[in-house]
Amino acid sequence: MAEIFVVVEHRKGEVREITYQMLWKAHDLCQKLSHRLTAVLIGGIDEPFLKRIEERADRVIAVEGEEGKHFNGELYKEILSGLIQENRPFLTLIGQTPWGMDFAPALSIKTGYPLATDCVDVLVANGQPKVVRQIYNGKLFSKVSLKEAEGYLVTIRSGAFPSDKVGERKAEVIKKKIPAGLPEMKRQFMAFEETGAGAVDITQAELLISVGRGVGEAEKIPPVKELADRMKGMLSCSRPVVDKNWLPKYHQVGTSGKSVKPKIYFALGISGAFQHIAGITGAGTIIAVNKDKKAPIFRVAHYGVVEDLFKIVEALKAKLG
Repeated sequence: MAEIFVVVEHRKGEVREITYQMLWKAHDLCQKLSHRLTAVLIGGIDEPFLKRIEERADRVIAVEGEEGKHFNGELYKEILSGLIQENRPFLTLIGQTPWGMDFAPALSIKTGYPLATDCVDVLVANGQPKVVRQIYNGKLFSKVSLKEAEGYLVTIRSGAFPSDKVGERKAEVIKKKIPAGLPEMKRQFMAFEETGAGAVDITQAELLISVGRGVGEAEKIPPVKELADRMKGMLSCSRPVVDKNWLPKYHQVGTSGKSVKPKIYFALGISGAFQHIAGITGAGTIIAVNKDKKAPIFRVAHYGVVEDLFKIVEALKAKLG
């Protein structure tokens, strides 16, 4: 039976959100193509989150061993190449994350399968996959065909798909030991180093008011902070604000900052680069304010205002009294 592989990404006993997003897309493709959905989990013995994966796949291949408890790109490449050779999946979905991009190119070379990276959608027509990628900082979408091959590797951008559970599944679990005789690993896991905690934790906020490059300068941030305080929310920002040292790192939302899930997210003067969008996929309602009506942020916003952000800030403060 033809199948689609999804490589499970996990860290410190928890499945990463990108895994659930890939499983959602794989379910969609498998329904259309009548393929089997197989999750591939490389981990320690009896990982506690295995049951959550079982509910979203037809089959789980769990490759277990102490050396698999912590990520090692070389190990993933060796194990996955063996599983791909054995099972011949039509597609293998991998997260476009530091983990995924550590081993995906080497896996492509070892298997000979074409690799498409940083994809926001995967389509199949006449038995051939096409991937959708963003270009020109997200302003255009390109549809890319892949050369004909037995199978294909695709890395999926975080936030490209929902992470909801779809359908009712109870996967068959196939447990395997990490194969003996693998090449000696040149890298070893030493320890996790947590980034320093900040004065605020934006991941716990129900209301975030976030500023981007459009705020102009550091001196113009306090009025926005005042609005956030009066609305009993928290101030956050996009990466350019941190890069300019206008706000500390712990305020940053995005792939190199924090992923947040507030009930309401105000994006003020934020263009909407994909790195930022990936951090707000869990937001309930996104309200964007930007002078550029073509800003990518408007593609994901539930409400949008084409206006100077400070006019909106002052209007909201006037309403609050």
